[in-house]
Amino acid sequence: MNILVLNCGSSSVKYKLIEIKANKVLAEGGIEKIGLPDAFIKFKSDGKKIQQDLDISDHTGAIKAILDNLTSKQYGCIKSFDEIDAVGHRVVHGGEKFNKSMLINQEVIDMIKECYGIAPLHNPVNMAGINAITAILPHVPQVAVFDTAFHQTMPPKAYMYALPYKYYIIDHVRRYGFHGTSHRYVTQRVCQYLGVNKEEKKIITCHIGNGGSITAVYHGRSIDTTMGLTPTEGLMMGTRCGDVDPGALLYLMEKHHLNSRGMLEITNKLSGILGITGISPDMREVNAAAAEGDDRAQLGLDMYEHRITKYIGAFAAEMNGVDIIVFTGGVGEHQANLRANVCRTLGYMGVEIDDKVNDANNGDEGVISTERSRVKVVVIPTDEEYMIAKDTEAIVEGREP
Repeated sequence: MNILVLNCGSSSVKYKLIEIKANKVLAEGGIEKIGLPDAFIKFKSDGKKIQQDLDISDHTGAIKAILDNLTSKQYGCIKSFDEIDAVGHRVVHGGEKFNKSMLINQEVIDMIKECYGIAPLHNPVNMAGINAITAILPHVPQVAVFDTAFHQTMPPKAYMYALPYKYYIIDHVRRYGFHGTSHRYVTQRVCQYLGVNKEEKKIITCHIGNGGSITAVYHGRSIDTTMGLTPTEGLMMGTRCGDVDPGALLYLMEKHHLNSRGMLEITNKLSGILGITGISPDMREVNAAAAEGDDRAQLGLDMYEHRITKYIGAFAAEMNGVDIIVFTGGVGEHQANLRANVCRTLGYMGVEIDDKVNDANNGDEGVISTERSRVKVVVIPTDEEYMIAKDTEAIVEGREP
């Protein structure tokens, strides 16, 4: 079964075509800067990275370009659209309605649209991808895989805000959590890798990248996570501020005559590592600057690691202990110094890192803690596309995802 996985952003579409029975990636790539004059597609062909300029005005045109590329004589891996058996979509927000992936029908579409108000940057473009496939491949089944679904097992004490209760009832204001597909994948994979039963373990999964979140997974179920109503809450991220006193935001809005759109721009695109360092949201550039003695770069790194450490400690307390800590995501998988710095502060839990093994690990599956460590610390590369494809396969075949 060939499954096309689509991840639509505001001006981009990432894709993978996966032969799921053999777990083989047939093609992958993405289109960026949709609607702009310098739009382009990038993809791999025969091991080479290729980039081509495109004239693309919307997501329907972008997805048509992807499908044309998949079937082209020069770069294609399939002969016709008929070889695509199903399409799996990453959908950021499923609200309280969905606690698992769903076959897309009108009811599901209506619920995705109901979440526009609490996910205005994500759900409309996710819906654009669904509409594009409906227009181009009307008879191909489509599945929505929700970022929020894994966290629907959180208890009320973890997901409720201490605001007047009417805002939960009327406006559905609560903590939802995100990166759920990644947290679910690495939870399953780390237990497979270690040969343990997830139903018996307390696991803290750290998805650390340009966007970052940490989840407490108790016996296979998410019981708390760092992101909230939106992906802005929690950790300090590449350009997102993470936790901040709402009074500080109101103060700045009044003092600088900012409207809500201006504050969203600040908290989502101008804050985090970029905002503190003034250099870049890219941790590689910030690490290089810190190594050269840049004080603000070092401050950014210290703050970034501090938030991660604080939440690991909080979630360990919440679960009355932890058996496994997982690092994943672009930063979590590839920055050994961050993993080491975070774990050195967790010695009171019995965490002990093998520095040589950790330093040698640049994104490979592997245990980086010592044999003496009471907590297993493991690097597991995330694979959200595989998880989306597996859910899509199961639902199309009539099985539970």
